[in-house]
Amino acid sequence: MAVNRSSSFADALHCVVSGVSAALSESSSIYSELVDLSGAEDTPHAFEDSFDLIEESLHHRKNMLQTSDNKIHVANNLMDMDQDPRKRLYFSDGRRKVDYVLVYHYRKRSSVRGSPRLSIISNGSYPLGVEEKDPEAGKEEPAGVVLDIGPPDPADGEKIMIREEFEGNLKDAGLEIEHDKETKVHGHAFIRLHAPWQVLSREAEFLKIKVPTKKSYELREDTGLVATMNEVWRKINQPFQPKVPHQEQEHSRTKFLSHCFSRDKLHLYNIKSKDTFFDNAIRSRIVYEILRRTACTRTCQTMGITTLMANGVYDSAFPLHDGDFHPTGQMEGKNDRQLLHDEWARYGAFYKYQPVDLIRRYFGEKIGLYFAWLGLYTQLLIPASVVGIIVFFYGWATVETNIPSQEMCDEDQNFTMCPLCDRACDFWHLSTACGTARASHLFDNPATVFFAIFMSLWAAMFLEHWKRIQISLNYSWDLTGMEEEEEHPRPKYETLLLQKRQRKMKNKKTKNEPGNEKLTWRDRLPGYLINISSILLMFGVTCSAVFSVIIYRITISALMAMSPDPEVKSNVRVTVTATAVIINLVVILILDEIYGMVAAWLTELEIPKTESNFEERLILKAFLLKFMNAYAPIFYVAFFKGRFAGRPGDYVYVFNDYRMEECAPGGCLIELCIQLSIIMLGKQLIQNNIFEIGIPKLKKLCRTLKDKERAPNEVVEQPSRRQQWHLDYDLEPFEGLTPEYMEMIIQFGFVSLFVASFPLAPLFALLNNVIEIRLDAKKFVTELRRPDAIRAKDIGIWYNILSGLGKFSVIINAFVISFTSDFIPRLVYQYMYSETGTMHGFINHTLSYFNASNFKAGTIPSVSGLNKDITLCRYKDYREPPWSSEPYQFSKQYWSVLAARLGFVILFQNLVITMSMLVAWVIPDVPKNISEQLIKEKTLLVDVFLNEEKEKLQLIQSLFSKDLTQEQKEELQISDQTSLPLQQSQTTPVPPAPAPASTAPRARPRAASFSQFTRQMSMSPRSDINQHTAV
Repeated sequence: MAVNRSSSFADALHCVVSGVSAALSESSSIYSELVDLSGAEDTPHAFEDSFDLIEESLHHRKNMLQTSDNKIHVANNLMDMDQDPRKRLYFSDGRRKVDYVLVYHYRKRSSVRGSPRLSIISNGSYPLGVEEKDPEAGKEEPAGVVLDIGPPDPADGEKIMIREEFEGNLKDAGLEIEHDKETKVHGHAFIRLHAPWQVLSREAEFLKIKVPTKKSYELREDTGLVATMNEVWRKINQPFQPKVPHQEQEHSRTKFLSHCFSRDKLHLYNIKSKDTFFDNAIRSRIVYEILRRTACTRTCQTMGITTLMANGVYDSAFPLHDGDFHPTGQMEGKNDRQLLHDEWARYGAFYKYQPVDLIRRYFGEKIGLYFAWLGLYTQLLIPASVVGIIVFFYGWATVETNIPSQEMCDEDQNFTMCPLCDRACDFWHLSTACGTARASHLFDNPATVFFAIFMSLWAAMFLEHWKRIQISLNYSWDLTGMEEEEEHPRPKYETLLLQKRQRKMKNKKTKNEPGNEKLTWRDRLPGYLINISSILLMFGVTCSAVFSVIIYRITISALMAMSPDPEVKSNVRVTVTATAVIINLVVILILDEIYGMVAAWLTELEIPKTESNFEERLILKAFLLKFMNAYAPIFYVAFFKGRFAGRPGDYVYVFNDYRMEECAPGGCLIELCIQLSIIMLGKQLIQNNIFEIGIPKLKKLCRTLKDKERAPNEVVEQPSRRQQWHLDYDLEPFEGLTPEYMEMIIQFGFVSLFVASFPLAPLFALLNNVIEIRLDAKKFVTELRRPDAIRAKDIGIWYNILSGLGKFSVIINAFVISFTSDFIPRLVYQYMYSETGTMHGFINHTLSYFNASNFKAGTIPSVSGLNKDITLCRYKDYREPPWSSEPYQFSKQYWSVLAARLGFVILFQNLVITMSMLVAWVIPDVPKNISEQLIKEKTLLVDVFLNEEKEKLQLIQSLFSKDLTQEQKEELQISDQTSLPLQQSQTTPVPPAPAPASTAPRARPRAASFSQFTRQMSMSPRSDINQHTAV
């Protein structure tokens, strides 16, 4: 009975589907969906297999409904999830690999309570239901089953039509498609794409992808001392190398020649399997290229998947990861994602080198170059950190013998200083600032100048070394000679261009064809004006934030100075400095996020045509805004603080009540050090690490909470039974490398620009980068969707920014040493004004006198705590004493020191730039071994193609001679004999008569090319014989 009912249902199902396919013959989506479900190439078999699958699916769905508590559990009807997890990366047939995934959101208009129905649809456009009655339906409450009755609104209907056309064009391009069944009221549908060998080979030839050939050669081995040193270095580095299989083969002495893929030269390549010849990254890149250029001209004038995603037709598009990242325990059975997780993304692997080749193979060249650059930058921070530590310890070791510090701490000197604020502040002794003076010497000592020169040369060496590494990676990754790929327009550019064409066609004021239209500067002028005004406004906001902190420092200092508590008065400077820097840090972090969004908005207003133009303009704007935001407080302390405060009796006031702040008695360099260290460490700890860890976790938590709040009738899937595309869709989308580069570029500025004030900056940058590499690696491997593999030969505009920062750092460090530190005043005093040629008396030399009676009324303290009448006080400046003919004017010492400072800036700048140019000249951009191998490979490739040409000629000759019949051979001999007198009359001496064709080959005066033989083969046999004998 059950068998008869099953067979009758199958017959009914066959009839219904046949009727539907006939009625909807103009729509190809049903046909393609059924073909994709079967995985067969033959159409009749495809339909038969599809009927079987649908019938099995109905029985499985019926069983699930009978055993559920009003919840529809959906298992994948296309494959058994208990199979090998690697099968999650394939179509339902288990053979075709999923190369790319498209996701869109669908919503059905209503749901019907009743018995289960089968809905055969084409992306929700054409509903069809076949009902099967359940004998046990009355025993349980019927489950809610969705019945698709059409699109809910015209917008969704238009998207369905666009998707159908787009997917049809993808099939025309050769891609194979597999759809999801829409079994819920609303949800996400996944479309899997597969590129067969014909498509892969065609696109690889168009994209000029280089692949290894069968031809190989041995690299030149080093001999003598160089070979011994290389072997020793290899053994030392062995524990730090990641355990990646086949790494030894990649670094062996055998090198396979690479050549652009060509379908005419398949015999040159070592194709063991067509399914694995192109790795997953190349396959996804090929599919993405097809997606980018596929157009929808019938339903909408759009080009590519990026425009469709921007218009909401698709939610996302991404390639799949290579399975789960959790380790399996066996090294040989691990996929690339598991290898990257174990040998790169774990914090326990912090001491190992990065597997750059594996990163490039999995994520593509662009991301591989970023991590290679970050690894080189981190490695070169090691010598900079060592030198910085030596400089710091030199200052610490010489602080006890530093004469200026001893004089400031000597209470016998009894320097009475002028009040630091009006009315509330008292006169004070310089010896109370002993701690500040000793701390300042740790960073302001003669070794600091050497360290500034060293770091300037270090920046030049870093850039030159990176160019060499970049050339080496281009060679090993087969990027040499790579041509720039044609980029497609961005969605917004296409939209505005389409609107402009429509306006022109409506107005009919131009005779130009719509295809020749493009956006001009007039179209972009409003965006440019908004850009300029907005950037100036942002600069004003940054300066306002800095000025607000200055006002905070001034007011808090005055309030704390009026406190009756002596402990509060004694800690005024430390408290104000620390709290002001923390406020600066918070403001910088907030404005950083705002400026990032503003930069993206301003770049959109410019309407860049391509993604590369958009990225470059976005980087420039974001860098300018974030550079100004991060370094504005530091520039203020380094070059402006205390220089416009005035002098006793003639101070500069803010709001007519508060005096401008002055530097500490030990100078502004110690405050610059505090400012730089707190901002640098705070940004690295909070923004670079906590934000990168915390924000993805919060987003993932929000998604989990939303999943728990789903309606009861929605699908509940067990995580262990989910497909790989479901797992990858739950990950965060990849948003580009701009934030990653920006973090490191700002850090590079901290390391290079003001390194003279903080020699420990390279050390803290090194510690941060060790964590940053593993943090970024874990994010790319476990928390982000797999990015598209993009080819790139260099790091782009970031190199120009680095080069500009390196040159700018020379100027900044020269001014910091000259004007912020006391290095130049000490030299001037020791060699021009010191009677003994030592530093004794330097503090007294730098302090000027002021007559207390010259204070303005109401500014002098009413009661002094020094228990004596103060007639003269000292302040730090080079001015004439009150008894001079020109009191309080700049003295000759001031002009001498100023001339020395300017001279040092010029000398330091020219010296360091000259040395940097010398370093760049000495270090060649292209390593010698790479240039030699490039020349050798070109020669070998020429030999390979020449040998191939010769083999083709020999093959054609042999085939040509075998095809000749005996009668044609006799005619050939007669033709040779008749042509012999002509040859004898034209040439002397007479050549010997040709041998018969059966005994020996006939000698030819000259060789014929391959093209000549191909032309001869296309002619008639008799004409072939005549032309052949003429040769």
